[in-house]
Amino acid sequence: MKEFEDEARARWGETSAYRESQEKTSKYSSEDFHAAKIDQEAATELFVMAFGNGHSIKSNEAQRAVVAHREAITKWFYSCSVDMQKNLAAMYIEDKRFKEYYDGRVRGLAQYVHDSILAQD
Repeated sequence: MKEFEDEARARWGETSAYRESQEKTSKYSSEDFHAAKIDQEAATELFVMAFGNGHSIKSNEAQRAVVAHREAITKWFYSCSVDMQKNLAAMYIEDKRFKEYYDGRVRGLAQYVHDSILAQD
């Protein structure tokens, strides 16, 4: 965990999103972190269901997952704009850890999440 904290600080330590996240999470209990994980997993499951049922990246189902994903980040970590979310989407296919997380659920899900996020209006 320390390795990821150091990496995040090095990459984003000077950003307002990083500062906001640090401020929020510094007050969290283990129950809060657990609740955040549940919200994030719920958003991921919406992507799994949309992808698994063959819904297009612009479908209501996929876009509902996109909104849930952005709202979970905003609720628990930092204000996540559409543009910020689109930047995150690039990491989901470029960073093997994120790609493995999504593709570990369903092969091809990382690309679907990426494409769904980029498809939002």
